[in-house]
Amino acid sequence: MATIDFIFDFGSPNGYLSWKVLPAAARRAGAEINLIPCLLGGIFKATNNRSPMEAFGEVRGKLAYEALETRRFVEKHGLTSYRPNPHFPVNTLLIMRGLIAARRAGMGDAYLEAVLKAMWEDGEKMDDPQVVAGVLSAAGLDARALLAATQDPEVKAELVANTEAAVARGVFGIPTFFVGDEMFFGKDRLEQVEDEARRRAAA
Repeated sequence: MATIDFIFDFGSPNGYLSWKVLPAAARRAGAEINLIPCLLGGIFKATNNRSPMEAFGEVRGKLAYEALETRRFVEKHGLTSYRPNPHFPVNTLLIMRGLIAARRAGMGDAYLEAVLKAMWEDGEKMDDPQVVAGVLSAAGLDARALLAATQDPEVKAELVANTEAAVARGVFGIPTFFVGDEMFFGKDRLEQVEDEARRRAAA
């Protein structure tokens, strides 16, 4: 079975959109997904990259076109629950550490879905610990324990190590995917990701 490594941070709207489409693509290709939590801010700092808003904000028409492409993607895949977060950009350090803590506690899937929904459907301010606690509690998760675990040195170290390893592989932004050593960047490369995974699965 082929494996698709998904370099992920909650702060990327395209990360959310990719996650909504990727599982079905992986099933079609006979592949499994290895979601790797990384800190997008750390990736940007290490690679001298900037968000599209910063990088292209003064390029006439560029951000409007990016918004058009997002609308097309949303419509194509029926992702009608998606909403831009009114607090964007959101500092994701807390919730990314929380994802690692939740996975260590065996509740990673529930945490992932709850936080993605809060960020990109409900418009919550997910760098506010009180808001995060409310979201986790509403999802039936132990918010107090998870937020406490974000301060665990091992949790912090895992997020740093993941981020550094991603940069070492050539990652400069999110969403990035690897199938073997082949790297693909952006939600518009998902068909290529699926094709490569299918090719490797059949080999």
